[in-house]
Amino acid sequence: MNHKEVEVVKNLPAPKRYEYFIKKVADFEEVWGLFNDGWAISKDDDGNSLMPFWPKKEFANLCAVGDWENYQAEKIELDEFIQDWLPGLKEDDINPSIFWNNVDSAVLEIDILILDLEEELKKY
Repeated sequence: MNHKEVEVVKNLPAPKRYEYFIKKVADFEEVWGLFNDGWAISKDDDGNSLMPFWPKKEFANLCAVGDWENYQAEKIELDEFIQDWLPGLKEDDINPSIFWNNVDSAVLEIDILILDLEEELKKY
């Protein structure tokens, strides 16, 4: 990815970044998280746990700052993400935080994320 594309996409509103996430994740069949002796997790204003995910390594690395400065982008295969990760997060009551850009992200129910990913994958 070139620098200009990264800058343009990371500055899109959260709903547009979510759409981009769904398309790119389906295209490349991978999701990215931040890892350092455990996966990066944050909390929303109500204290609910959130786990951030990105469509590309470059975007994850942009968020390896502050509390996450020692974290590295780690790839998760899309099949594993849908079949193992998302059900596990649901069981642990952790919501996915899609495409955090150090300002905001799309936070949604896991069932909706799974449906959106499955709908996009049907196009391939």
